[in-house]
Amino acid sequence: MDPHLSSHVHATAAAAAEATAAGGSPDGKKAGGAVLPPAAVVILDVEAGGAPTTNAAAAAAAVAADPGDGGDGGVDYMARAQWLRAAVLGANDGLVSVASLMIGVGAVNRSRKAMLVSGMAGLVAGACSMAIGEFVSVYAQYDIEVSQLKRDGTDGDEGARDALPSPTQAALASALAFAFGALLPLLSGVFVPSLWARLIAVSAASGVGLAGFGAAGAYLGGSSMRRSVLRVLLGGWFAMLVTYGVLRLFGVVFHIDVSSV
Repeated sequence: MDPHLSSHVHATAAAAAEATAAGGSPDGKKAGGAVLPPAAVVILDVEAGGAPTTNAAAAAAAVAADPGDGGDGGVDYMARAQWLRAAVLGANDGLVSVASLMIGVGAVNRSRKAMLVSGMAGLVAGACSMAIGEFVSVYAQYDIEVSQLKRDGTDGDEGARDALPSPTQAALASALAFAFGALLPLLSGVFVPSLWARLIAVSAASGVGLAGFGAAGAYLGGSSMRRSVLRVLLGGWFAMLVTYGVLRLFGVVFHIDVSSV
C-alpha cells in the first residue's frame, strides 16, 4: 500500500478507536446520556515530513487561504454597480451639460442673463430628459424580468416581486442627480458680472465638482481614485472646450455677436 495513504488510514482508525473506547462514537453522537465532541482526525503526511495536523486545523487553513472572502472587508461592489452608475452618470451629465451650455452661450453672448437662462433651461430640460429616459429603460427591464418570472412559474413569489426594479424610483433618482450636478455651474456663474471672470468661475467650479464626483465614484466602487478623478476631469473639460470652440467659430463665421438679451 502507498505509505502516504497508509498513514492517513492508520491515524484515522486510531482516532476512531479511541472515541469508541471512551464510550462515544467517532462523529460525536450521544453515549451514556452525554454528548461527546467529535474526535479530531489526525492526518500524518509522510511525504511532507510527517508533520501531524488535525481536521479542524486543516479547515481553518482552508478558510484562511480562500480568496473568495477578500481582504476588503467583504464589500460587494457588484451590488453597488447599478445605482452607483446611475448616480455618478446623472450628476456628471448634469454638471458637464449645463456648464458646456453656459460656456457655449457665453462664446456668442456676453450677457449674464443669457447664460443664466440657458443654464436654467438646460437644468430643467436635462432633468426631464434623464427621468424619462431612465423610466423607459428601467420599465423595459421590468417587463423582461416579469416575463421571465412568469415563464419560471415564480411570478407569485413575493420575494421575487420585491427584487424587481422600480422605474419610478430610477426616474426620480436620475432627475435629482442631474439637477444636483447642474446647480454647481449655474450658481457659480450667476453673480459674476464680467464675461471672462464668469467663464473662469464656471470652469473652475465645474472642475471641482467633476473631481469630487470622480473621487466619490472611485471610493464607493473600490477603484483607483487618481485615475477616476483624472478621467472625469479630462472628459468634462474637453466637452466644455469643444462647445466653446464650436460656438465661437459659429459666431465668427456667421457674424453672430449678441451683446445683450
